[in-house]
Amino acid sequence: MEKYKYYNIKNVGETVSLSGWVSKVRNLGGLIFIDLRNRSGIMQAVVRPENDFYGVACELKNEYVIKITGKIVERESKNPKMLTGDIEVDVASLELINTSKEVPFAITDETTALEDTRLKYRYLDLRRDSLQQKFITRNKITYATRKFFNELDFLEIETPILCKSTPEGARDYLVPSRVNRGKFYALPQSPQIFKQLLMVSGFERYFQIAKCFRDEDLRADRQPEFTQIDVEMSFVDEDDVISVGEGLVASIFKEVKGIDIKLPLMRMPYIEAMEKYGSDKPDLRFDMEINDITKIFINTNFSIFKNVIENNGIINAIVVKNSADKYSRKDLDKLTDYVKTYKASGLAYLKYNEEVSGSIVKVLSEEEINDIKNNLNIEDNDLVLIVSGDYKIVKNSLGALRCKLARDLNLINKDDYKLLWVVDFPSFEWSEEENRFMACHHPFTAPKDEDVNKLLTDKANCYSKAYDIVINGYETGGGSIRIHNEKVQELMFKALELSEEDINSKFGFFVDALKYGCPPHGGFALGLDRMTMLLSGTDNIRDVIAFPKTASASDLMCECPGFVDEKQLHELGLNLENK
Repeated sequence: MEKYKYYNIKNVGETVSLSGWVSKVRNLGGLIFIDLRNRSGIMQAVVRPENDFYGVACELKNEYVIKITGKIVERESKNPKMLTGDIEVDVASLELINTSKEVPFAITDETTALEDTRLKYRYLDLRRDSLQQKFITRNKITYATRKFFNELDFLEIETPILCKSTPEGARDYLVPSRVNRGKFYALPQSPQIFKQLLMVSGFERYFQIAKCFRDEDLRADRQPEFTQIDVEMSFVDEDDVISVGEGLVASIFKEVKGIDIKLPLMRMPYIEAMEKYGSDKPDLRFDMEINDITKIFINTNFSIFKNVIENNGIINAIVVKNSADKYSRKDLDKLTDYVKTYKASGLAYLKYNEEVSGSIVKVLSEEEINDIKNNLNIEDNDLVLIVSGDYKIVKNSLGALRCKLARDLNLINKDDYKLLWVVDFPSFEWSEEENRFMACHHPFTAPKDEDVNKLLTDKANCYSKAYDIVINGYETGGGSIRIHNEKVQELMFKALELSEEDINSKFGFFVDALKYGCPPHGGFALGLDRMTMLLSGTDNIRDVIAFPKTASASDLMCECPGFVDEKQLHELGLNLENK
């Protein structure tokens, strides 16, 4: 089978045979023009009245499948918007291969069809060139990935899809066993345990393009089933893994976009990311850093700020340069409502012009107003937005607000790519729901060497050998050095308050494997779907998955999840309480 051919003005005079779908058909005073669409693009074909196949051409409708043969000629009326806009095929023969029902929406790149309609008829939606180009991008990424790892002697090894349920942050998708009634498999949230076992097995360098599953609430950049480029290697430290990870990303950018990524990438400690950007995945395509102005109000008479400081809270601000005149009171009320969705109690603001105005100008002293101006390098027409309260709430709300403002004010160059590593993550995070510290990543993440002795006594200040790669504000991948020492693993389990019974029932086989000469090892996983999303210029992950689910985890095309009959349930030993 030959490769796809892409024709242009240089092919004039050649005889070609093309097959595909009728994208559009027009009868213009006897001449019939057909836009033939296939994966290589659209080619205009012309059928003349004297043609033996003119009658067939008259019957054509959109999405009919046809085959044409004819000579490529130069078009009289050229279309610069089409790649083939300089040429057309003068049809000598035309074969109608198959007809089509009237489609529920036009197969065009600029469609007004509702997303639910397009998902229901996904096989039609995927005919659109704009979507097909995204899957071509995805294919280029997987090709570049395999090429990169093959050149470094990594082995591609598959791991099981049916495995044991283990706590990894999200809910597992469970699969009941017919043969072992009352028992369940789980679909893997990641191949984490298996890839570590491969290191124990002595494979040393592993990679896999792995399917993963998480039963969690969805959003634009999440799906219940997703794909990650999974990597693990032995006898390495953080620098080794990060070097391989950014080398892979650079190779992908070069293969897909022709962009040379300058290495090494910058590394930003987690604490700095939260302090300056209010996020562990900071978008660096624009400025607007978060500023801590708590010290300015140490002796304030403003009761709200005073209470915040007395309760060990913080007062932070962002400066929106030269934008005070762009935000009315109504606009600022909307921004207040926005930060409240992140649990902030409110949003104070100051506008600096010849006269300072704003929601709190009357309750601040002149000294405090001037200190803000001097500390934040305020200029005329700058807008200062302030949130106070609990550290985590203040950082999260202002972090989200700075991204919203950047979008609203068109501060982001969509053709720009800013990459970095966020490193030195906390080992633990406090769970209000569980009322205890839980693993920030997973229980097998190695703590910093200097923090091992604090695992049981100072969990809030323990940091790990973990790292995330961030591209344009998206956590695109991440990983860690793993715990290979049995005693350190025991300390970690104890710090997470896991009982001996929990450890044995959930990780028994894995913990046992660590006792048989486990090498030091580490790895990372890169989100294939997110990477494709970023490199194909969409912010909707459903655009880069062939048959995706909706926000409610439903497949509108297959109509799943669906009910199963009583016989199937009986074979599995299951009864449903509510049907």
